[in-house]
Amino acid sequence: MRRLTFALLTLSGLTFAHHGVASLGAVGLEGPGAPLESSSSATLPEGSWLFYTKLDSVKWKKYSFSEFPDQKDRSDFWMFGVGYGFKPWLSLYLFVPYNVKKELRDGGEKSFTSRGFADVSLMAVLGFKYDRGLRLLPKKESLEDMMDWHFTLYGGISLPTGNANKKGYQGEFAPDMALGFGKPTLTAGFTATKQFVNLPELTFTLDTSYLKFFEHKYNTGDKYKFGDEVRVNTALSYRVFKDVQRSLRFDLLTELNYLHLQKDKENGLKLNDSGGDILYGVLGGRMYYKRASLGAGVKFPLWKDLNQQSQQQGAEGKEKYRLIMTFSLMF
Repeated sequence: MRRLTFALLTLSGLTFAHHGVASLGAVGLEGPGAPLESSSSATLPEGSWLFYTKLDSVKWKKYSFSEFPDQKDRSDFWMFGVGYGFKPWLSLYLFVPYNVKKELRDGGEKSFTSRGFADVSLMAVLGFKYDRGLRLLPKKESLEDMMDWHFTLYGGISLPTGNANKKGYQGEFAPDMALGFGKPTLTAGFTATKQFVNLPELTFTLDTSYLKFFEHKYNTGDKYKFGDEVRVNTALSYRVFKDVQRSLRFDLLTELNYLHLQKDKENGLKLNDSGGDILYGVLGGRMYYKRASLGAGVKFPLWKDLNQQSQQQGAEGKEKYRLIMTFSLMF
């Protein structure tokens, strides 16, 4: 199954993606909290580097092998990234995904695994705030200033560095098991973040994005285009513990992630057994220690309306669960 190959870090865990971009909230004891799947509105401090890794481990639901002899088993989407704060209001990121996708074949008697590095992506994040008008983020903000509404615009492009022509089981044409999309993929998004004045332990985040895929002609002569994606995420994080002397903090997190997938196209024809709408829920936590942040949570589908649900085993919305873990370090 296809999966977004880049994401904004924690985004803070970003997303791509989903998918994420790293943020101040992911590494600091002060300021807004950072979600796991949604992108927050923080940018990196000028002159600072951030290293980031994220695992999105997916366990797929299984059905009768007599009806579905070939089924997706599990997928592990690793994301490695590095970011740099060029200005207080401009952060740039480079992401390198590594995918492992396993499927069970021939009634579960055999298995096939596709693994390797996928498409590298570049991302830019422009940060601004509302304080008696919209303005670019300043170099320094007080704790009171950090409770203003903060926003980001972000955009990026992936480069077709992954092997889009990697063959599936016994050499079959299988775009969903390939490691790349064969063409650049475009991303554009917007975030809004607010730390509550009367309850500074609580932070609200809104994140929405659009991903555009392009048709690729494979070595087999087949043409395939993955459906474009629209994501709308909301998140709440609540600081339950903070020890300033030990530079230690712990937040609880909950998110709602809506995903709209257009139908894929093969040789110009829309595939009915693809695409749909899914609403996910996320529960997790994030620990901060000095300049490091460790987040973990579980994501699961709360509701779905897939275009041909009975035929979409191994597609978004058909997960048992997704285990999400992320680690970031800034210096």
